[in-house]
Amino acid sequence: MEMLQALTVPGACVPFEQRTVFRKHQSPIVRRVTASSTGKDGKKLEYTPWLVVGLGNPGNKYHGTRHNVGFEMIDRISKEEGIIMNTIQSKALIGIGSIGEVPVLLAKPQTYMNFSGESVGPLAAYYQVPIRHILVVYDEMSLPNGVMRLQPKGGHGHHNGMKSVMEHLDGCRQFPRLCIGIGNPPGTMDVKAFLLQKFSAEEREQVEEYTLAKTELAIGLAPTARVLAVSRCWKLANG
Repeated sequence: MEMLQALTVPGACVPFEQRTVFRKHQSPIVRRVTASSTGKDGKKLEYTPWLVVGLGNPGNKYHGTRHNVGFEMIDRISKEEGIIMNTIQSKALIGIGSIGEVPVLLAKPQTYMNFSGESVGPLAAYYQVPIRHILVVYDEMSLPNGVMRLQPKGGHGHHNGMKSVMEHLDGCRQFPRLCIGIGNPPGTMDVKAFLLQKFSAEEREQVEEYTLAKTELAIGLAPTARVLAVSRCWKLANG
């Protein structure tokens, strides 16, 4: 199965021109982030945008903690792709740009983890992003530290942030998610304390490697024949 298709016309590879389209309705005004070009037959081709959301908690107190690896991924993408995150909308810090030829909306909900859906639902509705084009990036204790897993759909797995996202998408689970492994708490350590603890130097070195997969993500979003494989895992720490 292929996922993360970025163009409405399969196999098409055309020059990219990004713009923001405003469409007036009686109420409310709905904004769409789109990119389009003209095919060989003269017909208009339109790229479908992606909403890429990293889950985490706002504030310096939580910076660098295990629970905030979703935020870190968005920060890396923003930096490497030159997408400026300087707007607050729907209780989220957002930035609009592109990865390759595909328009993307990056978002970091500022609601605190357990209420992330309060940002994701309204943003998806406002920018008319289809469910299948919402990619959520978050921490996953069931995966070893430094391992990533991409899935086309699924449940919340007792992750409160994902639970909130699904609730605000009307219970829908048919959207892709990129899980970043952080491992399990050692011994009898409290789960909450583990999640809100900063990585050790060794753990941080392992987790930093997940940014290599950002390239894979960009390839998967590009409108070419190359797409990310469903349920593929990257063991990034030890090769």
